[in-house]
Amino acid sequence: MGLIKKLIGEYRYIKKAKRMLAYVSDIDAKSSNLVPDDIEKTVDKFPDNLAFIGEHSLWTYQEFENYANRVAHWALGNGLKRGDTLAMFIGNRLEYVAIWFGLSKVGIIPALINYQLRGKALAHCVNIADAKAVIVDTDLVKSWESATPDLAQDVQVFGAFGTTPFESFDEALAKSDAVRPSRAHREGIVAGDLLMKMFTSGTTGLPKAARVSHARGQYFMRAFVVPSNAGPNDRMMIVLPLYHATGGMCAVGIALMVGGAVIVRPKFSASSFWDEAVRFEATLFMYVGELCRFLLNSPPNPMERAHKIRCIIGNGLRPEVWEKFVKRFNIPCVIEFYGSTEGNISMMNFSGKVGAVGRIPPYLKSSSNGELIRFDVETNTEIRGPDGFAIRTKPGEIGELIGEIRSDESRFNYDGYESKDATQKKILHDVFKKGDRWFRTGDLLWRDKDGYYYFADRIGDTYRWKAENVATNEVADALSRFDGVEQANVYGVPIPGHDGKAGMASLVVRPKLNLDALNKHIHAALPPYARPIFLRLSHETDTTGTFKYKKTDLVKQGFDPDLVKDALYMDDPEQGKYIPLTKQVFEDIKKGKYRF
Repeated sequence: MGLIKKLIGEYRYIKKAKRMLAYVSDIDAKSSNLVPDDIEKTVDKFPDNLAFIGEHSLWTYQEFENYANRVAHWALGNGLKRGDTLAMFIGNRLEYVAIWFGLSKVGIIPALINYQLRGKALAHCVNIADAKAVIVDTDLVKSWESATPDLAQDVQVFGAFGTTPFESFDEALAKSDAVRPSRAHREGIVAGDLLMKMFTSGTTGLPKAARVSHARGQYFMRAFVVPSNAGPNDRMMIVLPLYHATGGMCAVGIALMVGGAVIVRPKFSASSFWDEAVRFEATLFMYVGELCRFLLNSPPNPMERAHKIRCIIGNGLRPEVWEKFVKRFNIPCVIEFYGSTEGNISMMNFSGKVGAVGRIPPYLKSSSNGELIRFDVETNTEIRGPDGFAIRTKPGEIGELIGEIRSDESRFNYDGYESKDATQKKILHDVFKKGDRWFRTGDLLWRDKDGYYYFADRIGDTYRWKAENVATNEVADALSRFDGVEQANVYGVPIPGHDGKAGMASLVVRPKLNLDALNKHIHAALPPYARPIFLRLSHETDTTGTFKYKKTDLVKQGFDPDLVKDALYMDDPEQGKYIPLTKQVFEDIKKGKYRF
């Protein structure tokens, strides 16, 4: 019976995989069919369907189209021409997608700027995007003004969605024509050409501008339609930022490709999420793993099982959260995926295998460009064999995921960043044969014998202690299972007189955390080399707009009480418990009075 069930499962898997590949088979970097063409087809097919649902307003597809058309005519009327870049410094709102859609109709490049940025970081993004103009949300005027001293060139500024000190985008738009602009404005543009510029989240430094072609945008927008069985009656709820590929392209695309509706929320709120899901009749939800953890850690809500959400799609749903989340909130379907804005390798787990980020079964290997290769976490380099080529990992063995850069398949192109140096740093040469090129994901994964892939860690996050490699995600998972720990961010820090890096965890905790019980839990759950020696406790976390942890500052501050304002503790090797890490204890550590 087990064999028959497995065969039936494989048949269904193959059938859906073939449907998925067929749905994107016409995407071609050399094709003249572009993202705006795809969206216009949906508009023409479903003009009266609801397209966008905001807090106080609704748009049909025709109203969405009319707004986008006005944006296109406005841009041309203000001297912007094909190939120019316009920065969008706008929060999550109904008009967001319509603006970049309108720009794309006439070949103008939108640069989607993180609306949480300020000062030099904001100016940096505008500078590297080479923006000629910017639309500034009325709610973000002060943030924009903080960046102006560091702008490298004059940028024409338009204020939108209310009163601002800048030229009014709203007034100009009201005078623009709502008629669809001639397709001649994008004649000669092919799918391999630039659609928009997005930015990496800046977890390890300043953001980089990733180039997103029309072909890549089409893959983003179509990828999840088949696995989610999306249709014109679906409503996708988006609480993720629209400046990012996951929310702004993948989630939006699931609805816009089939005539469904996009529910745009200004931000994520764990306390009101289920009320909003019920209120707006959401059927789909795009997540990142930490959002699910936030919801799971929230108090019970009367609406948490009264919703109509039938499928959630996203990445980063950790195994210890997955099963509890599905059970508590009555979620019938989970589609976990792996990918990145700039990367050329993606995977998807649409069969519900808990913890897996995707699957590449042996019989579909030719349809993928992904490989796992052995990696040395101490030197941060791939391990090469006697022949000078990389070594493929075996099932169960952790390695770096890489994606072959191939010109014969649009899915496997690598568009890179605006910076040529940044682009080249992500390419490996002569990996399995002379002349081949592979994109480095910077992620460590492992696979099982059935071809399911599991995320282990980011390169640089994995550290070495007591001659053993420690995966920060595994330690964080163990810590998060303790009652009272809401989030865990794990990293390695150097200790004077010791080789490697010791474990440190920045924890978001509930009041009155039992440190002694936590210590016992850690010692029971983790081997000695993986147990964090230092703890940093707070009641709020510091994440990017896409809920990725920022580690750069945490690592720099280490366990120095003069640099860290949060409560610090050390696992005392003699007392066998966590003790406050005072300035005296810190000095004693530096003098070598503690041996770990």
